[in-house]
Amino acid sequence: MADPEHGGTTGTTGTTGTTVPAADDRDRIADDRDRIADDRDRIADDRDRVADADDLAAKVRDDRAKAREQEFLAEGASDRLEASKDRSGAASDRAHSADDRQVASSERAVSAQDRLAASLDQLTGAHNRDAGLVELDRELARARRSGRGLLLAYLDVDGLKATNDSLGHQAGDQLLRTFAETTRANLRPYDLFVRWGGDEFICGLSDMTVAHANERFSRINAILVTMAGASVAVGLAELRDGDTVEQLVDRADQAMYRERSQRPPEPD
Repeated sequence: MADPEHGGTTGTTGTTGTTVPAADDRDRIADDRDRIADDRDRIADDRDRVADADDLAAKVRDDRAKAREQEFLAEGASDRLEASKDRSGAASDRAHSADDRQVASSERAVSAQDRLAASLDQLTGAHNRDAGLVELDRELARARRSGRGLLLAYLDVDGLKATNDSLGHQAGDQLLRTFAETTRANLRPYDLFVRWGGDEFICGLSDMTVAHANERFSRINAILVTMAGASVAVGLAELRDGDTVEQLVDRADQAMYRERSQRPPEPD
């Protein structure tokens, strides 16, 4: 039935007594539902936009991560290349260093040989006088440090001038070589042997008694007589407290002259 006062249609009552909504009410409900649906669509759209933004941010982050990984890979490759170059350079430096050390060792060996050659008398192989003085100073210092004795022998080869005059200087040189070889063969390897000048020599004999030295030089003289028909005059002097090299050599020289003066005269 029509409602004259509101100009609308009123609901009807069914047989069960339940009121059925009028058409306008149903439209309003439908409109409300549509608005709710629209709101839900807008919320869904907003969520889609947020999801899109999140996806874009994730992509940007992924792209940045990939870029960083590429940079790290490039830096790592560059570092490895530089490290390889460094190792190669180090190996080259070590090789050059080894070569340098080998050359330096060879040069030191040659230098040592040169110094030794310069310190030796070319004819006899004994130390020359300058080198002998240096070595004799060392022997004195060593004897004083160790408390062991030092014996100095002053040697003078007999008849060198006569040999030079009668047979020539080559024969005299051969006599000196024979004397030097015989003397070294009958001394210890570490005994000092010096050509003092001309036909005069000195020997530094550490920790040796006078009796032992006399035995050795008697053997040397016996060999020289047999081999070359020659002999050597010997003077011995023991190191004393406060002795200088010159004092020790002078006493041995005087002892040599005394030994020679005590020999029986040679037959005419």
